[in-house]
Amino acid sequence: MGGKATVAGEHPPFFVYGTLRRGGRYHEACLGGRVVTGSGPEPAILPGASLFRGPGYPYAVPEPDRPDAFVRGELFRPLPGRDAEVREVLDRLEGYRPGAPDNLYEPVVARVLRPDGTAVRARLYVAAPALARRLRVEGERIPGGDWMADGVARIGPADASDGPAG
Repeated sequence: MGGKATVAGEHPPFFVYGTLRRGGRYHEACLGGRVVTGSGPEPAILPGASLFRGPGYPYAVPEPDRPDAFVRGELFRPLPGRDAEVREVLDRLEGYRPGAPDNLYEPVVARVLRPDGTAVRARLYVAAPALARRLRVEGERIPGGDWMADGVARIGPADASDGPAG
């Protein structure tokens, strides 16, 4: 996976793979009115990562030694002037605090693939390193890397303060 998501002057889209996807529990509360909607979300996959079940939300975990692993998700670009706001809303939802030892998620920039095979750099939240190590050993992978197709996605209105979302 790439580096931290705070690259100066760079505003790649966000890749969301769980409850932040269109139709997911936190999409409207966190992204509604803050992202370009156009013709809808742009599907994409995150290669070299697996999706793990969490209690009510998923975790993307880098797995470079599993070449067949991938996570399905969507790309969203913040509306002009709303990038920092979207990042703050997502950091709060994911419970991310820079340098905190108890973070469950960590923001990164990684290469994702569009349906036509072209690569794009995107910002996303992956399981923090300690949690990722534990999930690789004892976690439950979601077959096909698709939270929405797995039948565990929670649909409906939500308060963005409920907890991590992916």
